[in-house]
Amino acid sequence: MKLGLIGFGRIGKIHYYNILQRIQEAEIVMVSDPMADLSAIGTAIGTPDDILNHEEIEAVIICSPTDTHADLVEACAKKGKHIFCEKPLDLSLERISAAIKLVEEHGVKLMMGFNRRFDANFLKIRELVLNGSVGEPQIVKITSRDPGPPPLTYLKESGGMFLDMSIHDFDMARYIMGKEVTGVFAHAAVFCGEDIEAAGDIDTAIITLTFEDQSMAVIDNSRKAVYGYDQRLEVFGSKGMVNVDNNTPDKHHFYNEQGVHSALPLHFFLERYTESYLLEMRQFINALKNGGKVPVGGEDARQATRIALAAKKSVKEKRWVSLEEI
Repeated sequence: MKLGLIGFGRIGKIHYYNILQRIQEAEIVMVSDPMADLSAIGTAIGTPDDILNHEEIEAVIICSPTDTHADLVEACAKKGKHIFCEKPLDLSLERISAAIKLVEEHGVKLMMGFNRRFDANFLKIRELVLNGSVGEPQIVKITSRDPGPPPLTYLKESGGMFLDMSIHDFDMARYIMGKEVTGVFAHAAVFCGEDIEAAGDIDTAIITLTFEDQSMAVIDNSRKAVYGYDQRLEVFGSKGMVNVDNNTPDKHHFYNEQGVHSALPLHFFLERYTESYLLEMRQFINALKNGGKVPVGGEDARQATRIALAAKKSVKEKRWVSLEEI
């Protein structure tokens, strides 16, 4: 499977080296990123147009800045190339819908990069929900806190915390519960500094989601957890509860007169979700090779974005927001 890669930042590098070192069924034949030093990668370097016009490239991995995603998705579709695109597809629902329509019209596959769906811990929770072990799921609780806020330049172009960070949690809530969200209430604040507020963003939030059967999700987000990357999830149901805690570098517990001590959570998403990035790319390539359906499609991106926009509206208007409004 011949692939092109557009964007060689943190996520682009993850996908590049996973394919190079751990996925034998695929090969990246060209990389494009005008802002990165690509001289040492040993792969052909070109522009996005070079990748789109390359006759051997069957699919394109898009890891470029958010505001380029929809244009590149549409350009790939017109060239008949399958697409893996990092989230979000766009910050506008209208633009997302237009891109999805074009993808469908040209008969190519589009997979979105919601990598947390492929984490072994969360996959186990989903299995226990699907097989009925927890009974009817009633509450899902998601904690997602970063070790520190991103640079101000990134904040200004990201679309804000709900569309950039919380969107993963909105997707996970739908995925784990297997239900659609009908309403959102969000409360947010800024605790990490005036720069974030000046950029028009927030850094801390509690979001409550209501599903179609009145079950609920509670999500708490922070841009700054001093102890590391905090990723926890719990599902409570009519027959029991299942939860997963943070991954740590090791599982030791040291006891002394001051107390009980253990390792901090893994530092950030590159360390925490190393294997999930690999598994999601393997599933994308398998879907292309075998003609199957991609596990995370454009409609998943659209629904997660709807929830994010509802959360923004809820904070601004200080009220519960129905998804029908979005």
